[in-house]
Amino acid sequence: MTGLSGLRVLAVMVKEFKQLTRDRITYAMMLAIPIVQLTLFGYAINTEPRHLPTAVLMQEDSRYARSITAALKNSLYFDFVAQARSPADLDRLIRNGEAQFAVTVPGDFSRRVARGDKAQILVEADATDPSATGGAVAALAALPDQALAHDLAGALAPRMGTAPFEVVVHRRYNPEAITAYNIVPGLLGIILSLTLVMMTALSVTRETERGTMETLLSTPLEPLEVMIGKLAPYVMVGLVQTAIILVMARVLFHVPMGGGWLGLSLGIALFITGSLALGFLISTVARSQLAAMQMSFFYILPSILLSGFMFPFRGMPAWAQWIGEVIPVTHFLRVVRGSLLKSQGLGDQWRELLALTAFVLVVTALAMARYRRTLD
Repeated sequence: MTGLSGLRVLAVMVKEFKQLTRDRITYAMMLAIPIVQLTLFGYAINTEPRHLPTAVLMQEDSRYARSITAALKNSLYFDFVAQARSPADLDRLIRNGEAQFAVTVPGDFSRRVARGDKAQILVEADATDPSATGGAVAALAALPDQALAHDLAGALAPRMGTAPFEVVVHRRYNPEAITAYNIVPGLLGIILSLTLVMMTALSVTRETERGTMETLLSTPLEPLEVMIGKLAPYVMVGLVQTAIILVMARVLFHVPMGGGWLGLSLGIALFITGSLALGFLISTVARSQLAAMQMSFFYILPSILLSGFMFPFRGMPAWAQWIGEVIPVTHFLRVVRGSLLKSQGLGDQWRELLALTAFVLVVTALAMARYRRTLD
């Protein structure tokens, strides 16, 4: 037995580096993943979002009312994006997600302020994600002492220790700010992505590695027939997972189950189909199970960080939100949370369902095109 040779070790090292550079997917993942993680965590993640979309219902047009909205905007937490015409219009804006906050200034606000008669304004918050609204709600505590400081002078100045008005905060859909109400429904999208995309990609790639795919390719089966036959069992797996998660969410975490079951069912069907098609697409590109797993992870990582599952979506910069809008998990989470917590109907969810439909069509077409080239 000879001793340790530095030259032989060096030869093995050179061989390994050459092998690494030949596997372009692994090489690219090793470089891309740390860059993506640093970029996302350094620039895109923000646990205290500002400039949240806010709708206002002005039941009186007065100097005091305008001072209230100006003070809210100056806090940097609120951006007014719509002015409602009625309470029903205001409710629609916050229910369908166009507004994170809804401010109502009552018609007798100025009269009550002038009389010192317990004036109030109502601020409703979409609290489905408590972390997205916590900072803004906390900032409302300083509003009564600051908003009308320049308007109430002399005889109108409030007595020492009393505020000219009160802010009544109503946390809608999650009044107790229970984090599980937001996280547990979101887990449905993450778990389905983790299992269905990766399982499908690994399953098909495994057949390629073992040579059984060649036998399948020699049959007169059409590409779509192969795809449907291989993915159908995983559809059942996805449905079973969905049922387990929803039952556990209700039994263990007492997550509210709203009435938007039609939109939820359609969203689940589209997301499962699209996730399986994406896994099939990955399998047509990857040459090994390791490469398939790496490519699946490269899809799942942004899905966790940029979809609004782990961090507030509106806390991210604009460029990160644009990327998040392309990720199908983002739209699926909105469907799930909207159905369970807000009882949204199809009229409230049509944008998200349309995005999921586009995801299914595009990924399926790409998978079919790649599979046909493999046949050739």
